[in-house]
Amino acid sequence: MAQISMGRVPEHYATSWPDRVALVYGDTALTWSAFAERVARRAHGLKALGVGVGDIVTIAMPNGTEFLETTYAALRLGATPNPVPAKMPMAELKAIVELAKPKLIVGVERDQWPGWQTVSQDWVGQISAGELGDETAPYWKAMTSGGSTGRPKLIVSRAPGVVDLDIPNPLIDTGTGSTCSLIPGPLYHNGPFLTAMMSLNQGRRTVGLKRFDPEEMLRLIETHRADWLYQVPTMMSRVWALPKEVRERYDVSSLQRVLHLAAPCPAWLKEAWIGWLGPERVWELYGGTEGQGFTLISGTEWLSHKGSVGKFFNAAVKILDEVGRELPPRQIGEVFMLPQSGAGSTYHYVGAEARAHGEYESLGDMGWLDEEGYLYLADRRTDLILRGGANIYPAEVEAAIDEHPSVASAVVIGLPHDDLGAQVHAIVQLKPGAAGVTDEEALKAFLKERIASYKIPTSFEFVDDFLRDEAGKVRRAALRAERLAARGQERR
Repeated sequence: MAQISMGRVPEHYATSWPDRVALVYGDTALTWSAFAERVARRAHGLKALGVGVGDIVTIAMPNGTEFLETTYAALRLGATPNPVPAKMPMAELKAIVELAKPKLIVGVERDQWPGWQTVSQDWVGQISAGELGDETAPYWKAMTSGGSTGRPKLIVSRAPGVVDLDIPNPLIDTGTGSTCSLIPGPLYHNGPFLTAMMSLNQGRRTVGLKRFDPEEMLRLIETHRADWLYQVPTMMSRVWALPKEVRERYDVSSLQRVLHLAAPCPAWLKEAWIGWLGPERVWELYGGTEGQGFTLISGTEWLSHKGSVGKFFNAAVKILDEVGRELPPRQIGEVFMLPQSGAGSTYHYVGAEARAHGEYESLGDMGWLDEEGYLYLADRRTDLILRGGANIYPAEVEAAIDEHPSVASAVVIGLPHDDLGAQVHAIVQLKPGAAGVTDEEALKAFLKERIASYKIPTSFEFVDDFLRDEAGKVRRAALRAERLAARGQERR
């Protein structure tokens, strides 16, 4: 079969396997036939609202079948889905909408969005006997990120919305035929969104969680005999924190591959999962939403290259020092990638510029290569906080704190956290004689209206000293090191 539009995937499998279960969220289990009918209804509804080829549709919906129904409906018309959190604060969502300029926002109330076309979360489209045509989205996804400037950005994939159903996807195919993928993460993040779409495009039963719960995830693995599992290290940690008798209550022998990504995984935790499931089943992927390059490593390889995230399989890589000189093996520098398809071929930003050295681009990560080409990450760039697999940019959080009339300046850093990997810590300088910020809870309440809840600092520190020099510069690494020393922790 030649390539077909991603938007036609549900109807294709509805023809082949109408009664086979396609998608499960909570109490809702859709066969391919029911899924295709819902996608078509939403596509007709989108078409009636003027959505067409090249448009962006912003999807602000919670995890559930409705999210993916809307995604495929947009792709069916040649439009690009733009997933965002369902409970994103208004100020943050408005900034994204201003960048994306969507034809439609799905999942919001009309009275809050004058000048924009919207439908609420209970919208289901419309029944129509008309034709939908056969359109292809020029860009198949537009994901969002906070951005190092403190303003959000869009990361728009340059790949069109097509799929070749005759070619197995090596990332998600386990070689056992179209069986079951379990994807417990939030669909507005790139990892869960990407893997859910890959799974459905391969005709696999795709099971998700409306909200992550470690024991419920194990129950679903047993119930659906899932052979493929998406994880981030925080999820792995919470599963391992369950009492042993709870963890061993469930049959997870069906799992053939557990893929973890989005954040560094502590060695002890990875070794625990390898010991539990076997090294051939535990895999790690490193890369960014931008898609310039990815590494992949099996647990078997990892045991002989402990700490590595694997070799790049679709990109060239250079490790460069601060002046752009390429470094030899085992010397730490910034990781720069060039995709096999060439510079600028995998994505483009809206609202930001790429960090580049010639044709090579960087996600800002530091690391080194061994003599065999295995990549080891030394640290994430100093201004990026990875909390439970989610990227948090301090500049974005600082900008929200600085809006408070009593705040003179703020610096946000990441401190180690056993469960989430990192916690967000804010150092706040108040204006002389300032009133209005009396405790952490007051500032948290202020921030709740401005940034997503997972970005709100979990701890605050109020200081009188100037945090930045006259040029507005701050040494985050030094501030972080001082606080780690005070807590008796090593830098990590």
